[in-house]
Amino acid sequence: MSLPRIAIDAMGGDEGVRTMVDGASLARRRHDQFKFLLVGDEPRIKAALEPHPGMSGASEILHCEDVVAGDEKPTQALRRAKTTSMGLAVNAVKVGDAGAAVSAGNTGALMAMSKLALRTMPGIDRPALAALMPSLGEDDVIMLDLGANTECDARNLVQFAIMGAAYSRIVTGREAPSVRLLNIGTEELKGTDQLQEAAAELREASGLSLQFDGFIEADKINRGQCDVVVTDGFSGNIALKAIEGTARFVTDLLRNAFTSSIRSKVGFLVSRPATELLKHHLDPNNHNGAVFLGLNGVVVKSHGSATAQGVANAVAVTARLLENNITERITADLSELEDTRWNGSGGE
Repeated sequence: MSLPRIAIDAMGGDEGVRTMVDGASLARRRHDQFKFLLVGDEPRIKAALEPHPGMSGASEILHCEDVVAGDEKPTQALRRAKTTSMGLAVNAVKVGDAGAAVSAGNTGALMAMSKLALRTMPGIDRPALAALMPSLGEDDVIMLDLGANTECDARNLVQFAIMGAAYSRIVTGREAPSVRLLNIGTEELKGTDQLQEAAAELREASGLSLQFDGFIEADKINRGQCDVVVTDGFSGNIALKAIEGTARFVTDLLRNAFTSSIRSKVGFLVSRPATELLKHHLDPNNHNGAVFLGLNGVVVKSHGSATAQGVANAVAVTARLLENNITERITADLSELEDTRWNGSGGE
């Protein structure tokens, strides 16, 4: 299948141009159909491309020296959307020069620029930031929103559930992914009014390509008990940072334990296959690529500190969404929801 090219904000992220170009090249070595629009300072991009001769025929450079700073306020970044590498990468999607955009830059600025340029899909009030997270199940769990919307009402949560389920069908291949709402308990009467209203609507909806299984607590997010976890951006971002922090804590704890004595070092050599598997599972680079769902276009946020491996994974996520027409899937599911609401309100 021929894919539209992917616009890469080559200037975003902590590691700079070389890591973004190395990651794009790694992704192309795995899937030689990928083509790129590399947006950023042309001399630096050309220098980064020198070790990757296979990228020359698959890449075009859009020169731009202006960069969105990591600590820049979204409102300030918006004023320079037409001159920054991030803004031009997103605009390439808007005007059809690229099928999707990937950036490792400022998350707030990327969301603001994406919303302004691409607008939200019909039937979606707010886009949500969704990401794949490791689990004990057969597949990664999708969680949203992870910080795009600090306050959400029941309607937003229902829309997030539909978008997350559409993404999960692409990842897992399941026709009706299991969806749960993040709550302080699993009992039906617990939680805020917004959670109660969203749960009631999801229970009553028929025809949706998802299975609503009630509430889930934060300590069960990674247990593999569902495919999609839905929450507001405030709670979701806190949960995400807690999970990432715990993963780093466990990794550092094991490292300290295995280097504390000669006996521990011998124990490490014996258990190395298991610890390497654990390290691989907890490495955020292997789950890199958060998606802004609900826009009229595909925009993927790579972690700012991602390695080339992480950037390659973000590109792979982007391509998967393009291949499987994520926006069309969400549109079809929203139509099913509206039909359910109409039929449930007494429409004949």
